[in-house]
Amino acid sequence: MNPLASELNAVLDGSVAGRLLSSLGRRLFFPKGIIAQSSEAKQLAPVKNATIGMAFHKGQPLILSAIRDSMPTLTAKEAVTYAATAGVEEVRKAWKESMAKKNPSLKPEDVSLPAAVPGITAGISFVADLFLDENNTIIASDPCWDNYSLIFTERRGAELRGVPFFGTGPGLDLEAIRRVILEEAKTGQVRIIFNFPNNPSGYSPTQAEADALIEIIRETAEAGADVLVICDDAYFGLYYEDGIYRESLFGRLASLHERVLAVKIDGPTKEDYVWGLRVAFVTFGSPSLKTEHQEALGKKLMGGIRSSVSCANTPAQYLILKVLSDPRTPGEKKANHELLRSRYQAVKDFIRNQPEQPKLKPLPFNSGYFMSFRCIGIDAEALRKQLLADHGIGTIALGAGILRVAFAALEKEQIPGIYSLIYETAGKL
Repeated sequence: MNPLASELNAVLDGSVAGRLLSSLGRRLFFPKGIIAQSSEAKQLAPVKNATIGMAFHKGQPLILSAIRDSMPTLTAKEAVTYAATAGVEEVRKAWKESMAKKNPSLKPEDVSLPAAVPGITAGISFVADLFLDENNTIIASDPCWDNYSLIFTERRGAELRGVPFFGTGPGLDLEAIRRVILEEAKTGQVRIIFNFPNNPSGYSPTQAEADALIEIIRETAEAGADVLVICDDAYFGLYYEDGIYRESLFGRLASLHERVLAVKIDGPTKEDYVWGLRVAFVTFGSPSLKTEHQEALGKKLMGGIRSSVSCANTPAQYLILKVLSDPRTPGEKKANHELLRSRYQAVKDFIRNQPEQPKLKPLPFNSGYFMSFRCIGIDAEALRKQLLADHGIGTIALGAGILRVAFAALEKEQIPGIYSLIYETAGKL
C-alpha cells in the first residue's frame, strides 16, 4: 500500500469512517504530485508558475472566440438539460468526423462512435474499469503522468510497469519498449498506454519511430497475444518539429490486427484550450469488432458512466460543437500553436546555447506543453523547493529524478531568465 494511504489510514483508524472504509477507500490517497505542487506554486509563484498543463498569454488563459462568444448565448436545451449517457449524439458524430480529418489513416468503419466522458482522466478511468483487474499489468512510459498510478494501481489494483521510453539517444528507446512488450506477451495478453505528446517529457515519435511501434504491436498480435493499446491523446496536435508523426497511433492501430483492441481517449481540453469544460471522448477500434461488438462495448462503457457520473457536461458538449463549426477556429488555433511553438523554440535555444549543466539532462522533447530534466546527483524535490523559495519559480518534481517545466504557461520573454535560474540553482545543490 502507498505510504501516503497508510498515513491517512492511521489518522482514520479508530474512527467510524476508518472502520467503514472499503478496500479501495483504504488504498486511495492524494499524491504529493502535480496538483499538490501546483497549488503550492499558485501561492508562492503566481508570475513564474511553470507547473500546470495550461497555456497563458499576458496572465490570462488562451480561449477561442467560439467559446468566449457562445457561453452567454446557449439555449436552455444546450445549457441545462441532461445529456444522454454516452453524450449528445450530434456532438459525438461531429467529433468522429473531426477525428477522421485529423487522422487520414483512420478507417471510420473500424471505430466506434465516440462516447462523451467528463474529461480525459475520467475516460482513462472508465477504460481501466473495463479492462484491468488486480492480476493484470499495464505498461507505461517511465516517467509518466502521476495520475496513472492512482487510476491503474490504487483504483484497479493492477501493476503499472514503467518502461524507460528514453535511453541515451535523442528519441525513443524502441528496443527497451519492444523487450517489455514481448515479455508481457508471454502471458497471452498485453496492455499498454501510449501518451504522445508525452507528459512529462513533451516528446512525440518521429515517423520512423511510429512505424516501429506499430510493427512491434503487429508482431505481438501475430504471435498470438491479445493486445490492448490505450492512446492517451491529451496533447494531440501540438507538434513543433519536422519529421514528427502527425497522427495519433490509434488511426493505424484500430485497423492493424484482429487481436489488437485500440482505444483512443482524446478531447478538446488541450486541443481547443478548454481545460475547465471537462469533456472528452472514448473511441474503440479493431478490425475484429463488428457493429454489434461496438454497440455492446459501448453499452459496457455507458454502464461505467451511468454508475459513476451519470453523463458528461451538456453545455460543454454544445460549446465544442460550436468550436468545430466556427470558421474562426482554424486560424485561432494556428495562432495559438505558433505562440506555444515560439516558447518551445525559446527553451530549445536556451539549452543549445548554454554550457552543459551536468546535474540536469533534458529528456528528448519536441511537442506538447512540457519538457523535463533528469536530475543527476541531486534530488528533484529539493531543486523544486529551492526554486520556489529563492526565486518564486514553480516547477514539478516527479519523484527524486525528474523536474518538469511547463513552458506553455510561461511568456517567451520569461524563459531565458527562468531557465538560467533553474541551471544556477541546480548547480548549487
